Amino acid sequence: MIRTCDNVIRFTIPVRRDNGKIEMINCYRAQHKHHKLPVKGGTRYAPGINIQEVMALASLMTFKLCIAEVPFGGAKGGVSFDPSKYSQGEIERITRRYTMELTKKNFIGPQTDCLGPDMGTNEQIMTWIKDTYVNMEGETNINAEGCCTGKFVSQGGIEGRTESTGLGVYYCMRRLINTDSFVKASLLTSKGLAGKTVVVQGFGAVGYWASKFFHKDGAKIVAIIEYNSAIYCADGIDPDSAKMYMQAKGTLKGFPGASEEVTLDPTEFMEKECDILLPAAKECAINQSNAGLLNCKVVIEGANGPTTFKAETMLNEKGVIVIPDMLANGGGVTCSYFEWLKNLDHVAPGRMTKKYAEKKNMAILEKMGYKLPKSSPHMKNLAGAREIDIVYSGLEEIMNEATDEHWNYAVESNVNFRDACFGKSIKKIHTHFEQSGLMI
Repeated sequence: MIRTCDNVIRFTIPVRRDNGKIEMINCYRAQHKHHKLPVKGGTRYAPGINIQEVMALASLMTFKLCIAEVPFGGAKGGVSFDPSKYSQGEIERITRRYTMELTKKNFIGPQTDCLGPDMGTNEQIMTWIKDTYVNMEGETNINAEGCCTGKFVSQGGIEGRTESTGLGVYYCMRRLINTDSFVKASLLTSKGLAGKTVVVQGFGAVGYWASKFFHKDGAKIVAIIEYNSAIYCADGIDPDSAKMYMQAKGTLKGFPGASEEVTLDPTEFMEKECDILLPAAKECAINQSNAGLLNCKVVIEGANGPTTFKAETMLNEKGVIVIPDMLANGGGVTCSYFEWLKNLDHVAPGRMTKKYAEKKNMAILEKMGYKLPKSSPHMKNLAGAREIDIVYSGLEEIMNEATDEHWNYAVESNVNFRDACFGKSIKKIHTHFEQSGLMI
């Protein structure tokens, strides 16, 4: 009952290319479990997507949501095409038609299925999805804006969503690397991120933001690997500089300060010696052909499914702990939950309480005999929480709780980290069905 997907849909849509040619494109959406509604999951634009892929990713979403204690069921969807080969107008037409078909089939809505961004989709695409749905359903559903997340902030999105997955990876790693039992069980020799070396594979939103937070906390980003190039520098690489260079040049080749670079097979830099390896690109990046060559002490998964079962077995035998994606990259869907709540509340987090908190803080100081001028730099610390502050604070709390709960379960049960996450989340779903009287 837990293994199977409740609802799966496949359909084909026509798109008129800018040259007038008509193409037929395959589209998918899988809703894994309806034990909690709405279901939630990303929308992937990539060539070669198939129904098995979205079903598998939908089931993983259910477990990921259970781990973070976010009250959604899991889902996943996708459109099988390469957005890099299509114009902006063509992508918009595909997106709007995809949304129309999902709406007609009741596979989207703030109360049924809340879409999110994924590989190949961004704020613009999610805003097109929202706009299409609102135009179709907005007159009868006041919460129509909550049909998807990852939108522009001005279009119902939430501050912090862009960096949330990478930030969640950072919170998870920071929590574990400061936990005595984790450091003792791993190949690491000391606590804390300061001075630790990190190799990042995939420098998109997840890889970049995780690198940025690692770097800010004192870690050294020694290698960055992209699909067409990779750079290495033992003294560390500034993630912001690398990102600006990549955006300007389209490649990391020639990056100033890099002591080594490669373009023919960038993945070979995954074998560089480091404390932490962060795969943040595609599935199966770590497999049985390269797992034995890796020189890392910890793997923290930023991508979905970057480590194969055989590769993880090989790494565990070497003493390398793999922090699973269903825990580590849960920051994105957690922040999407905050955005969904904002859409249903019709008010930004903190807006109703920000000024009240500021006045209360000032009143406490005045009662203690202090009086600060309004121009004092200390006034900033007395201000009430902004939307971004609440997002960061909420995400940190959820990631810390989930990390502690599942690492402790792994230690107590004497199983690897991924099995602990699977076991704990499946038990939660089983308990829900059992208490509801749905288990046979």
